[in-house]
Amino acid sequence: MMKILILILAAIIFSGCQYAELGSVETMKNFSQDTKVADVINYKNFGSYGRLIFPANIDIDKNAPLKNLDNVLLWYSNVNPQKTVEIVNYMKEKADAGEKFFYDIYTDAEKKSDPRKRNTGLFFFRGKPNEKFAICNAGGGFYYVGAMHDSFPHALELSKRGYNAFALIYRPNAQTACEDLARAIAFIHEHAEELQVDTKNYSLWGGSAGARMAAWLGSYGTENFGEKIFPRPAAVIMQYTGLSEVYGNEPPTYNCVGTSDGIANWRTMQRRIEKIRANGTNAEIEIFEGLPHGFGLGENTVAEGWIDNAISFWENQI
Repeated sequence: MMKILILILAAIIFSGCQYAELGSVETMKNFSQDTKVADVINYKNFGSYGRLIFPANIDIDKNAPLKNLDNVLLWYSNVNPQKTVEIVNYMKEKADAGEKFFYDIYTDAEKKSDPRKRNTGLFFFRGKPNEKFAICNAGGGFYYVGAMHDSFPHALELSKRGYNAFALIYRPNAQTACEDLARAIAFIHEHAEELQVDTKNYSLWGGSAGARMAAWLGSYGTENFGEKIFPRPAAVIMQYTGLSEVYGNEPPTYNCVGTSDGIANWRTMQRRIEKIRANGTNAEIEIFEGLPHGFGLGENTVAEGWIDNAISFWENQI
């Protein structure tokens, strides 16, 4: 009888250990290139902000694996599956550790008043405590926010260099996008102590539509988009956008673009940089032979390393 009880007890203990082990494996399992978009969005530790990791305001193929993200993000080339997986696993690591890395920029009352504000917020890629910050703004033609290729990778790279980087999820419309960026700038300044960031000499980054946002906030300021006056950025970093207007009060500006960009003409960008220089402001442009629109970090292309030059440009303005 005693032997039977011992066997039963051993079976129960083994069964419990087995379930615990399975649970542990499930918790520790990382995302891969074969992981579906839906599995990232619905990962339990991401909570309500998981849906904002990918475009939230349009229908996308949520059954697409991460390795096929270039079929999900319109107008983008050179989407790097390895970088995508690195980013979502970075987020998973933070979420599993209970670290806060998503911040609402609007109150519940504001989101109730304008439901579109539910699809906004800041993903925070932390650098060194009390280091300077950057806000990265993805493109998407003011139709959607292509953060996984056009702002998350930039923010992650900036954080690796010690800078505190935020990726903004905004309402895709030129006016509302700028209002959201103005609110993001205000939010970071107002919560600088909590976020542990240095607000002096920050920078604004953007690709395509996101580059226009960065340029407009740099020239017009937060006060023209519904917020009180906050300092202008020390530098604006822009990728592939055909913005042409120059007002004479632009911050120092870095641009990069490819010669085969069918959306943003490199000559238009070059002329704008020349006008900014003519006004006595530092401005640089890198033009990459043969590259199309939306090359992002440009890994394994002629543009690889442009982000190092952009960071150096920003540092030179501080």
